[in-house]
Amino acid sequence: MLDPELEALPEPRRPLRRLTLATMALTAAAALAVAMGLFPLAAYGVKSGAPDDLGALTHVQLGARLQNTWVHAVGTLAERGVEYSRPLDSDRYRLVQSAENPAIWIELRIPKGFEPERYVAPNSFVGRLVPLEAAGLRYSAVARAAETTLGHTLPRDTWLLVDGEAPATGRWAVAFVALFLAFAAFNIWGIAKLLRP
Repeated sequence: MLDPELEALPEPRRPLRRLTLATMALTAAAALAVAMGLFPLAAYGVKSGAPDDLGALTHVQLGARLQNTWVHAVGTLAERGVEYSRPLDSDRYRLVQSAENPAIWIELRIPKGFEPERYVAPNSFVGRLVPLEAAGLRYSAVARAAETTLGHTLPRDTWLLVDGEAPATGRWAVAFVALFLAFAAFNIWGIAKLLRP
C-alpha cells in the first residue's frame, strides 16, 4: 500500500537526466553509424576461397553479383591518376582508371620509401571489387581527392578494385562492427532503463 504523503511529494529534480539521455542517444547513433560504415568491409572479411577470375577488365560486366567480391583481373591503366595518403598509414595510394573499362578505378598501394615517379603499375590485379558508394568509411574521401586532382567528380556508377585487399585484411572490421553494435545496444538499454518510471 502506497503512503499518500509520499505520493503527494513532488518528483525529485534530476538536472542531469536530460543531458545523460541526450549523450547516450548520441553515442548510440554514432556507434550505429560507424558500424554501418564498416559493415561492407566486415562482410568482405568473412569471405573465403579463391578469388573469382574475371579475365580482362574489358569484358567485365558490373552488377550486383560482383559487388564486394574478391577478384582477379588483368588490364592496362590510364596514365593520369589520383594520389593520396591515409592517417596513421605510412604508405601512399594511387587511384587510376582502367583504360579498357572506364567505370572501374583501381587503387594501388605504393609502399613507404618507394618514390611514386619510379613506381610501375602492374597489369594484373587481385583484390576487392566494390561500387565506390558502397566501399565504406575508408573510401569516403576518395571522391573528394579525385575531384581536387582531376577537376571533376567521379560518376555515381564508379567501381573500385582495391588491389592487394584480400578478405583476411578486412577481418579486423568484423570485431569493430561487433564492438560498435555492443556500444549502441548498451546505450539503448540504458536509455530504456532511465525512461522507465
